[in-house]
Amino acid sequence: MNHWIKSSIELANQNNYLDLLYSVYPMSVNLKRELSDSVAKDIEQYFTEKDDVKLLSILLQQDLFPIKDSYVAFLKRDKNAVLRNPNTVKRIVNILYDMGLDEVLHNITLPKETNRQMGPLFKNWIDKGEIGYKITNSHQEILDSKDNIILNSGDQNMKDFAKTHLGYQHNKGLDFIAKVNQKYIVGEAKFLTDYGGHQNAQFNDAISTLTAKFDTEKEVITIAILDGVVYLENNGKMYTDITTIYKDENIISAVLLKKFLQSIDEQ
Repeated sequence: MNHWIKSSIELANQNNYLDLLYSVYPMSVNLKRELSDSVAKDIEQYFTEKDDVKLLSILLQQDLFPIKDSYVAFLKRDKNAVLRNPNTVKRIVNILYDMGLDEVLHNITLPKETNRQMGPLFKNWIDKGEIGYKITNSHQEILDSKDNIILNSGDQNMKDFAKTHLGYQHNKGLDFIAKVNQKYIVGEAKFLTDYGGHQNAQFNDAISTLTAKFDTEKEVITIAILDGVVYLENNGKMYTDITTIYKDENIISAVLLKKFLQSIDEQ
């Protein structure tokens, strides 16, 4: 088994793993979504007047719809569908009227789920300089650098660099690109908070980058920076996959990333 997989499993199961991981993925208090006074006033007016179309239309513009309904996504993407489907509109707004205005307003201002806030946290941690290397958002600077350096910017910018200069043959954005000892280290970072559909998809995203092809003469090392339940010793699919199918790949906790990069620098 790859040394870094083994070390990550040992870390997660024996040491103060979560305490250490908090520096990478700090969980802030989830604040309610903001709703302007004018929008709240319009919602109240349309609700009171039972103006079905205007009420549904304004609610579809909000980040969060007040109820779970399989037809809402379609209506969000095709605003004219509200006018073409009066029975569907009536069915949905009747549920809202039964809920009452206070609950409708409450539901559309619920805080974002914690797992929806994970995206920028890893890159924010990189920006703090915890690794100890210079950080840049410039393609040319990382190409020209003789010293160890990290490219840290938006997914598209990093993907463009990988495609243009490393022959990256995959369409996923990237969370991590570093140049260490003149080798390029490329990967995605995922905090897998639980088991199940969405988390399995996140795991698969990281693995697809880990196994991606690069058409370049430069030396590229791919990694999957995984954290969370993936390292719990059980019969779960993620743990089974990293200890069997991908046991020889560079899969590593973010907590150990600095040591991993140092090992490459010493080669």
